[in-house]
This record gives sequence, C-alpha cells and structure tokens, in this order.
Amino acid sequence: MTPVTAPRDQRESVAALLDLLTHVEAHPQQPAAYKLVSPSGDVIDLPESVFLLLERIIEVLASGDAITVVPVGKELTTQQAANILNVSRQYLVRLLNDGRIPFRKIGTHRRVRMEDLLAYKRQRDRDRIASLDDLSQLSQDFDGYDEIPNEG
Repeated sequence: MTPVTAPRDQRESVAALLDLLTHVEAHPQQPAAYKLVSPSGDVIDLPESVFLLLERIIEVLASGDAITVVPVGKELTTQQAANILNVSRQYLVRLLNDGRIPFRKIGTHRRVRMEDLLAYKRQRDRDRIASLDDLSQLSQDFDGYDEIPNEG
C-alpha cells in the first residue's frame, strides 16, 4: 500500500495524458477502443473497467496528489486504517471499540475491512459538510461578521 505520485519531471506528460482522455470523453459519438501497446509493439485490447481505473489514476496524479490502489475487500491493520483516515492509531481503536467502524479480531489484533473504513469515511465527510453548512447558516442568520475596517 505504498502511495505513488508523479515526479515533477513527469507531471507534464501525465497532464497531457489527462487532456487526451478528456478529448476522448468529449467525443462520445466515436466508439472507443482502448488498447495497450507494449515496448515490443504487441497490442492488447484494454477492457473498459481497466481503462476507467487508469483514467481515475491519471486524474489524481495530474492534480499532483498521490494514489494507492487497494482491493475493496482487503483487511487493514489498525495503523493502515488510521493512516487512511489521517488519525492516530489510538483514535481509530477508540472508534472501533465504540462500534463506529466494524472490525474483527485475529487473536489480539484488530482488522478493518477497506469497504467498512471507506463507508465510515464517506459518512464522516458528509457529517462534516453538513456541520459546516449549519455553521454558515448560523452566521448568515446573525448577520455574519462585522466588516473589518480598511486601514489603507
């Protein structure tokens, strides 16, 4: 589960690839046939599911972010799960013990399914957005903040 990012010297090529993919999507009237060409010139048809995954990977890399591909059914250690949520392992263990994220124990070790972790993360993100919307609405209801005088 090592994150991959495009090195600075490859970002221009990744961006050009993303532009090419955007062009393909902009012309849906043309039937798309995705192919992969090896260095020796061998050509193989690329299934659409693989193309869609590559497209998403290129999108993330072009934005300058790192990406990790993990099978959905994979079980994670508590440290791996904490890293994905960007929280401490101790905080994650508290979430598990409170029943907020399902897990199973193998001996004394907890394992978290990737799909359960991602479901928790999506819900957490929705809750955060709703809280920010509520806070923004409260600010508007009470006429927001006073204007800061311009001292110029």
